[in-house]
Amino acid sequence: MGVIGTLVLAGGIVAIPYPGPGWLIVFAGLAILGSEFMWAKRVLRFARGKYDAWTDWLGRQNLFVKLLVLTATGLIVLATLWLLNALYLVAGWVGLDGWTWLKSPILG
Repeated sequence: MGVIGTLVLAGGIVAIPYPGPGWLIVFAGLAILGSEFMWAKRVLRFARGKYDAWTDWLGRQNLFVKLLVLTATGLIVLATLWLLNALYLVAGWVGLDGWTWLKSPILG
């Protein structure tokens, strides 16, 4: 259970900045770990509290702050896709191979 929980937790952490169930995966990983380890139960309780506080806070903010958070999330996704060379790969599919600025500095 420890290995499975750790793998699920790691996958969730990677998925957090992306649209989708990143936090749900993190909580599932912590719940799996929590079936074996008391520290994981405490971390799960703490993390859910902070997540709920964050969503409550964001829900109370005006449209500008919400759009700012959405923009930051989008920029994180684009930066990751660029670093993983996904943008250049897709550009090649549509005939934009000459756009070398889309190449990843790491994998390009």
